[in-house]
Amino acid sequence: MSTRYMKKVYGSDVTLETGNDNTSDTEVSVTSNAKSKSFNVFDVLNSDKEDIDDRQEDEDLITNSTDYNTKRKKKKKHKKLENERIKNQQEHDGECNENIDEIERSIREVNKLLGEPLPGCSTQVLEAQWVDDISKEDILIVQRKHLNPHNELKRIFGSKTIEAGQSKKNKGRPGNLKKTWLIYPEDIYWVSLKKSGLSMSLDLDYSTETTENVLYFVYEHSASYKEIQQKFLQAVESLNPENIISIMNAHSYHIDSLLQVSEMCKLTEDLAHAAEFIKRALYCLECAFHPFFNITTAKCRLDYRKQQNRAFFITLFKHLGFVGGRACYRTSLELCKLLLSLDPEGDPLAVVLCIDFYALKAKEYEWFIKFCNLWEDSRNLTQLPNIVYSLALAHFRLGNKTDADTLLQNALIMFPDVLMLLLEKCSIQTDSKVRFHEFFYSHANTSPALEKLQKLYVMRSFHLWKETGILPWLEECVHTVLNRVESGDDYIKYCQVKRSTRYRGKLPRNILRHIILSDLQEVIVNVQEIQGEDPVLSHDPLPPLDSIDIYKRPTANNRPNSSNFFSLFFSSLFRNINGAAAALNDLNLLEENDDQA
Repeated sequence: MSTRYMKKVYGSDVTLETGNDNTSDTEVSVTSNAKSKSFNVFDVLNSDKEDIDDRQEDEDLITNSTDYNTKRKKKKKHKKLENERIKNQQEHDGECNENIDEIERSIREVNKLLGEPLPGCSTQVLEAQWVDDISKEDILIVQRKHLNPHNELKRIFGSKTIEAGQSKKNKGRPGNLKKTWLIYPEDIYWVSLKKSGLSMSLDLDYSTETTENVLYFVYEHSASYKEIQQKFLQAVESLNPENIISIMNAHSYHIDSLLQVSEMCKLTEDLAHAAEFIKRALYCLECAFHPFFNITTAKCRLDYRKQQNRAFFITLFKHLGFVGGRACYRTSLELCKLLLSLDPEGDPLAVVLCIDFYALKAKEYEWFIKFCNLWEDSRNLTQLPNIVYSLALAHFRLGNKTDADTLLQNALIMFPDVLMLLLEKCSIQTDSKVRFHEFFYSHANTSPALEKLQKLYVMRSFHLWKETGILPWLEECVHTVLNRVESGDDYIKYCQVKRSTRYRGKLPRNILRHIILSDLQEVIVNVQEIQGEDPVLSHDPLPPLDSIDIYKRPTANNRPNSSNFFSLFFSSLFRNINGAAAALNDLNLLEENDDQA
């Protein structure tokens, strides 16, 4: 091949090096001061006569080197593409490195401001730290998928069983019901909601005090709803249940009437209708939500002091009780989180006294431990017997035997009365050393307030201690505690002083409210424990002492002359129990007729 031809094809500066062996060993070296030209076959086709002569002159050489040139061209083209790919990759890597350097520089500046350690560990470690770094409000975020108890029932009993039972109930259901999060279509068997007179708005009293995207809301009552509420309060003062039921017949979505009638059904052991009335009230309350009131964010608040807000707290509390009674513990836990997020610091219904039970029954052990760690500083959760015993159980279930032993021993030392209550409730016979030991057997100095808290925990959670593997562990820790008592452990004396000083006062109003709403037969509130002289009404038990009312409550002149108004109210409420039951039956028939229509 001539030099002129190669210059024409490959460029200007060309050197030809020929080996000593044969033509196939010929190597072509192309160098150029300018950018290399890419080979274009049309340049050859358009060449002049001089190029043709050159090609004719080198015909033999080309013929002999056809295979070599073909392979060489392919190899050269492949090498050129590979070089271009490497060059592009290097440029891309350079840009990425510049971006990474910029990001690292920004991270260092942020870390200096926030006090975070400088990047000295792997990305995985940093990501894990960021995931675990959640706030105490974030731990209360509600998962919407767990709000539907029917999903949990399907997991427990199977979808076919649940769907078969629901298909019979769907025949008379209206089709224009609003979709809600707390009450699902499977729960609704009543007439559709038109205008309830309820609405929700932003609470202007907190407009300048909100921080960290926390919003306060307040329920509003229309003029027509206020008239119904006044009639309801008069019916309550009359102590005649038929008057309340008549309001229910005329106004199917009046919240306080639904709460009161639900309580009547519950006391007559009609739990199915009691739960239905609570669902209806909750459905009506949710239909009135403000567009910004998102129950899953844990950033929406309601002031319990405001009279019109309390119905949502009480309805939600009763609803989670009915849901938990159906063994839907995961759903009940989500409802507890929602209820606590409405006022996490004040906790007007003392949800911390039951949230541990639902967390353990739902097997959310890690969540419960994180919850206690995050809220311990602001709420002193470990001062409650239910929390310390449940924490020990949670660690034991996770396999943290060492931590579980320590926590359970400390719980037994701090609240020793719980042990004997547990053994009695679980019908467990223990050895004589434990049964008659002074430390566990006799605690005459236990205050009534602490005694009630301990009994409340045992009556609600004793089933947890009867599960497999728990009792041997409990027995082991009990004997370890007795050895510490006999050895004169200083922690024993510290807890004795702590019990004698911290639990001497009366129970807080929110705990009394929790006990009343929980309605456990073994744990009741005495009239002497009620602070103030307000009547205890099932639709609004023990309102706050600084209550902000839009309706006047019954005055002292309107109340019956009795020091035991609490007992008098409930006994008078059902003095005509047959008439009340008949009225409830009429109401049920009326609802069935409405559904069929």
